[in-house]
Amino acid sequence: MSEASPCLNCGACCSHFRVSFFWGECASSGGTVPDDLVASINPSRVAMLGTDCKSPRCIALTGEVGKHVSCSIYEQRSSPCREFEASWENGEQNVDCDAARAAFGLPPLEPELHFNQSA
Repeated sequence: MSEASPCLNCGACCSHFRVSFFWGECASSGGTVPDDLVASINPSRVAMLGTDCKSPRCIALTGEVGKHVSCSIYEQRSSPCREFEASWENGEQNVDCDAARAAFGLPPLEPELHFNQSA
């Protein structure tokens, strides 16, 4: 993610989807995600606190969606967060990114406005 990433002014994905992953990503199992920020959802999976409810918002998200946001555990974040890409980040549209943005009244990202495609 570049310094000018639109993700730093968005945060919609962190407030729209459940963030669930294998419990082995938790710190107590040798992973990086702090244990006190997750809840068990079944014997092998956990979810980030705040994302397993009707109006999700990840506990690690700071700031205001659509304004300025950041992840308080960015270097320790789970694989779903590491793998989720903004639309056009790598030259391809991500319809899930667009759907999350739309849920907050934000327009879809456009490649020529947000990412340098010549790099």
